[in-house]
Amino acid sequence: MAEEKGADVKVIDPAELSQAMANIAERAQRIVSEFVSRQASEPGPQNFDPLNIGNAFMEMTAKMMSDPVKLVEANLTLWNDYLALWQNTARRLFGEHAEPIAKPDPADRRFKDEMWEENEVFDFIKQSYLLSARYMHGLVHGVEGLDDHTAQKVDFYTRQFVDAMAPSNFVLTNPEVLRTTVETGGENLIKGLDNLLSDLERGKGKLSIKMTDYDAFKVGENIAVTPGKVVYQNDLMQLLQFDPTTETVADRPLLIVPPWINKYYILDLRPKNSFIKWAVDQGHTVFVISWVNPDEHLAAKGFADYMLEGPLAAIKAIEQATGHKEVNAVGYCLGGTLTVCTLAYMAAKGLTGIASATLFTTMTDFSEPGELGVFIDEEQLVALESRMNEAGYLDGRDMAMTFNMLRANDLIWSFVVNNYLLGKDPFPFDLLYWNSDSTRMPAAMHSFYLRKMYQQNLLVQPGGIQLDGVDIDLSKIKTPIYMLSAREDHIAPWKSTFALTQNSGGPVKFVLSASGHIAGVVNPPAANKYCYWTNAKKVKNPDTWLNGATQVEGSWWPDWHAWATKGTKTVPARHPGDGKLKVVEDGPGSYVKERAV
Repeated sequence: MAEEKGADVKVIDPAELSQAMANIAERAQRIVSEFVSRQASEPGPQNFDPLNIGNAFMEMTAKMMSDPVKLVEANLTLWNDYLALWQNTARRLFGEHAEPIAKPDPADRRFKDEMWEENEVFDFIKQSYLLSARYMHGLVHGVEGLDDHTAQKVDFYTRQFVDAMAPSNFVLTNPEVLRTTVETGGENLIKGLDNLLSDLERGKGKLSIKMTDYDAFKVGENIAVTPGKVVYQNDLMQLLQFDPTTETVADRPLLIVPPWINKYYILDLRPKNSFIKWAVDQGHTVFVISWVNPDEHLAAKGFADYMLEGPLAAIKAIEQATGHKEVNAVGYCLGGTLTVCTLAYMAAKGLTGIASATLFTTMTDFSEPGELGVFIDEEQLVALESRMNEAGYLDGRDMAMTFNMLRANDLIWSFVVNNYLLGKDPFPFDLLYWNSDSTRMPAAMHSFYLRKMYQQNLLVQPGGIQLDGVDIDLSKIKTPIYMLSAREDHIAPWKSTFALTQNSGGPVKFVLSASGHIAGVVNPPAANKYCYWTNAKKVKNPDTWLNGATQVEGSWWPDWHAWATKGTKTVPARHPGDGKLKVVEDGPGSYVKERAV
């Protein structure tokens, strides 16, 4: 599109520029027209503050103004910091050395370009932003008299605003973008605008940021490729059985219950980091639930339906497939919460079928749900339920945006800079492909989950919730549990997950992995990364547990395998279709391939 002028600078051909801008204008007009048309066709009044941010900040402002002394002190501190910054910048302009007034976190990749430090102007921009960010965070964080939820919401959305206003997010204050603009003659900005329009088109008027090369991956071809077959299905799930790779296997089959907020293949991304493949190679007969991506026809499916048609139906199907009456169950995140509910349900009804349970990053006590709690209050739930009841489900993009906001700099603004300002295509990354492969939530199920667990925290109360007419009491669970949490988990904070060690009526082995919600779980031994902590003593306080824990280098997977296979026998390997269940279709099945957008 551009012809070279000199060694490093390009100039755009006027004719090509005119054609590109005409195309952009036509696409932009079409997007706006379609968006306006959809807005006009939507019935009922629009809620312009569905997240209930305005009330939180109004309350914060009122409390702040009631103590003007602190506000004056904060302003004076900011003024003094700026005076020192101006003085230091002047010294640098005259060739003197000056220590920075504010430094970014070493892990903050927004300021990795060397010009942020070497150039006096960009160094001033960077430090002034950091000072303003520090001022704003300190101001809202120190307001007295706010309830915990309001304070957390104000702090969270202040951070969202501060992150959005970072100088790295704008053309004229990002040295890398300016340098690229000069070198390409502005071609990066035209390509970036094209990327922006493509994301708006894909999102049908809503910004759907492209995080990876979607064409680089295909489920069943280069991700989710562990060989297996679908051997059972119902309205909510397909049950996959994987082909064995060993001559003998443990007699007790392994059932994996993934969360239905995402798709199961987070545990089967690539052969080298697939937990499913590794478990198969260790001699487990592995089954996994592949949840349906529901639409409006499943709007009435509730949490109990997910239990009855999920793990309970899978246990019966596995008995038909293998002849074995009990499984080792593995539940991940929300799938773990469902597994715990299933254990309590079975205990109350005197049912057998789960010999042991393994829980990955699983919440059962939601009294301290971390930053996800920001999205849970009556006003937000009413607005969310209104949208879900109209559509029959929660749009997968809404859920994805919620999780992305928890790590906005990594999962939103870095792509804004890369895709729109630098005009680059995102790098092919299987994890981000999975992250963007969002799923919908049935209205009835999601409302129950958010209200009964997140908002009211009834799961930890004996009989607090009922599933299929049965009171759920975690203390009735006697099944041995291996509980894996992650120290840096921002979705299921490990100190909150620890509560199950006190609430379950059976033995719980708690293990804490390094890293976060995904990397802490998907950590194959061959990678030789991270570490984990164990402590056999039963203590009530998570900090006390960690202080007395032993750190073990590497993956926790072998430790779990030894625990899960203790006391098991070996039998000849089982192949899909050998038992009473016949093959429905080849893995990974059709349910997992259904995309929400």
